[in-house]
Amino acid sequence: MAASLLALLLLLEGGMFSSHSLPPALLEKVFQYIDLHQDEFVQTLKEWVAIESDSVQPVPRFRQELFRMMAVAADTLQRLGARVTSVDMGSQQLPDGQSLPIPPVILAELGNDPTKGTVCFYGHLDVQPADQGDGWLTDPYVLTEVDGKLYGRGATDNKGPVLAWINAVSAFRALEQDLPVNIKFIIEGMEEAGSVALEELVEKEKNRFFSGVDYIVISDNLWISQRKPAITYGTRGNSYFTVEVKCRDQDFHSGTFGGILHEPMADLVALLGSLVDSSGHILVPGIYDEVAPLTEEEINTYKAIHLDLEEYRNSSRVEKFLFDTKEEILMHLWRYPSLSIHGIEGAFDEPGAKTVIPGQVIGKFSIRLVPHMNVSVVEKQVTRHLEDVFSKRNSSNKMVVSMTLGLHPWIANVNDTQYLAAKRAIRTVFGTEPDMIRDGSTIPIAKMFQEIVHKSVVLIPLGAVDDGEHSQNEKINRWNYIEGTKLFAAFFLEMAQLH
Repeated sequence: MAASLLALLLLLEGGMFSSHSLPPALLEKVFQYIDLHQDEFVQTLKEWVAIESDSVQPVPRFRQELFRMMAVAADTLQRLGARVTSVDMGSQQLPDGQSLPIPPVILAELGNDPTKGTVCFYGHLDVQPADQGDGWLTDPYVLTEVDGKLYGRGATDNKGPVLAWINAVSAFRALEQDLPVNIKFIIEGMEEAGSVALEELVEKEKNRFFSGVDYIVISDNLWISQRKPAITYGTRGNSYFTVEVKCRDQDFHSGTFGGILHEPMADLVALLGSLVDSSGHILVPGIYDEVAPLTEEEINTYKAIHLDLEEYRNSSRVEKFLFDTKEEILMHLWRYPSLSIHGIEGAFDEPGAKTVIPGQVIGKFSIRLVPHMNVSVVEKQVTRHLEDVFSKRNSSNKMVVSMTLGLHPWIANVNDTQYLAAKRAIRTVFGTEPDMIRDGSTIPIAKMFQEIVHKSVVLIPLGAVDDGEHSQNEKINRWNYIEGTKLFAAFFLEMAQLH
């Protein structure tokens, strides 16, 4: 029924649903195939979710599961006819001295027709830790369907989207149709642990595996709503800082020393309190100097985005946000920097009363960066500000500021060919214009591909805003998974036409 309706829509002349000469008969066949085989696709996802491919906990058992996951994926691609290479990534040295093998990265190729465009899909098959005792309503490694929701660790992050892409390819294969584009895969198993050694591999392969790649697609984030699809064209960067204040290695008794010391905790609280005000404005001098100026065109993109503030607030379980309008909320999530204070190491944080003065404490905070902020400039600005605040306290303690992580923001040109193809594919499958969104978090792989491979990168999320990636009861809706498979199939055809 849905496929027949689609064919009718595509045959209509004019309007935003015009076919722009996409083959409606082929689309209908592909979409019908996907609908008829959706239970098989869900079953495959169930088999993949059952593999406990946790890369975060450095435990041999989970590493074995990761290797098994990568082997299953490699076998799946080989059965589709892909030429598959599993690249040995060596081993990972851990702080406690033990060494664990890094799961291989899969490089796979389907088709090498020089007249076609080549699209490379990046995905990851490792997951965050999950335990039913942590508040899961079902076993996290048994995909469980409840009211059309498929619950399981990795369902939306990122096994479901990886399989949706594979399912789309398999539909063309099963119907004995030529793939509209050449397809490459790069699939890793260490994304949740920082993509260990991946950058070196991409650098090494940029003139080999990536030499013929025209476009790169990532599907590793979420929509901003529950029902309206989105395309992501930018992410914030991240500078993570620690500020250590030290008097001595040992703690003090507050009865014996309280009142005669410069207490490290008091110094640290003053330092952290100097970073951001109650309206979320960052107080570090110069921090906003390089932020890209706001244009009228950009404001209009925020106005066009569907975001029900009341629903967003309720689903977030927050009484009040700092801003009252949709546009202000989105701008402060995506195009302005933010500073968050994360915690204090060395402070007493157990239940009960302990009259201790910590001898040494470490505060942790981060700044989400936006275009055109520079990591090294931000590091200097933050360090200078904290040194200035600390000097005014005339404390005898020692302070050390360190930036432990520096990741640049990423933004793409939304007029690139694959953005147009993705928009058209979304119109075809969902019958609506997509939300053009940025992501307030950091997806380092997008920036890495853009800088090393020098190709256009697009993020095409499949999951709904309430999928709960990284949290308990992670899920992907069956509808998102199956319609997402159709979306990728339509995207292949649109890319073929536009390339």
